Amino acid sequence: MSFKYWEDCVDPEDLEALWAETDVEKEWTDAGENMGKKVHLSRDPDGQPFLTQTEMKAVAGIIVRRHFPSLMEPEMICAIAEIGSDRRLLALQYDKKAKENKLGIMLMTQKKAEWLSREMGYQSYQSTDNPEILYRPFTNVYFGAAYLKILSNFDGMKRSEEFIVRAYRGGTKKATHKSTNDFFQRYLLAKQTLPSWEKHISGIPFSRREGVESAEPNTFQSEIGDGWTYWDSRVSPDDMEELWKSPEVLKDWTKSGERRGRVRFSLDSEKRPYLSRAEVKAVAEIIISRYFSREGIQASVLAALAEMCSMRFVNGVDACTGLMGIDYQTALWLYKERTEQSVVEAFLRGPENVNGQENDPIWNKFLSTLSHYQDIRRVPGGCNIL
Repeated sequence: MSFKYWEDCVDPEDLEALWAETDVEKEWTDAGENMGKKVHLSRDPDGQPFLTQTEMKAVAGIIVRRHFPSLMEPEMICAIAEIGSDRRLLALQYDKKAKENKLGIMLMTQKKAEWLSREMGYQSYQSTDNPEILYRPFTNVYFGAAYLKILSNFDGMKRSEEFIVRAYRGGTKKATHKSTNDFFQRYLLAKQTLPSWEKHISGIPFSRREGVESAEPNTFQSEIGDGWTYWDSRVSPDDMEELWKSPEVLKDWTKSGERRGRVRFSLDSEKRPYLSRAEVKAVAEIIISRYFSREGIQASVLAALAEMCSMRFVNGVDACTGLMGIDYQTALWLYKERTEQSVVEAFLRGPENVNGQENDPIWNKFLSTLSHYQDIRRVPGGCNIL
């Protein structure tokens, strides 16, 4: 294996995403690189290609924003890469106990990548019989992040940062063993050397819509420290355009003084970002109209479930990650196979705890929550997809 240019190891859309990162663009431009021409990879004294800290930060950030938003800290990925492989693309370590090679930036094994892809559903990047594909930075970081995501909720329990990092190094059985303690201590030191993560959205101050004063520019806060308090950093431009077309969202955002390109999330007293009911319903309507328009699913049902699962917090609550705490394909399967009441109970309690009783408290609470969405006032000339 030999990579000389970024083009040798990334797809065109990934390279475009890197150029879109302000810090990467500056670093590459200062080094004499030009957009539209091949970009040289940095090399260590032995001639081995590696990622600079700026490049590593960008790759980790892109992967998390695309595939694991609100589920992990990009800094965790960067710190593990720092002490595991020194950010070297072609890093290789032989695991004597497992009798297999660990490859690339995140020291991912081919066996683990195949398991993540084939059994756990992480298929955004290919995992083939050719282990060399794991030397590609975006592929390697994607599977490394997927494994960290699984470890973060191992055995159905929300795990600590220490458990996740030590388990990544030595497996879940060694997460509390003395053999992985040194790795975790080096990880903590590595985090202190990482570039500042406060410059992700240059020039946009941290603030909230509902009465909290703005802080200094480039100061971001959230419960996981990623600082993404803007809609435009969480969703694609196409999704934002659809949200702006929603009459209720347009009214909400216009009243709050939001502008295209910098729409703020509402924040609670602890500065946790959340969605208004109009925003939740709009998101549900967009998803259903795009992907499930023939399935008969009501946007109000998804919206009410989101409120009960996450209280509309962007990052979810407790072990529930995100608005729904479950992927839409699973929700769709439950919805098609059972009555509406049993679907709601299965979603909130688990399929094994469905009782279907007429006066079930969870079901009654859901009906009460559902009324908030079914009664949203329609704007003249608007169109609501139910």
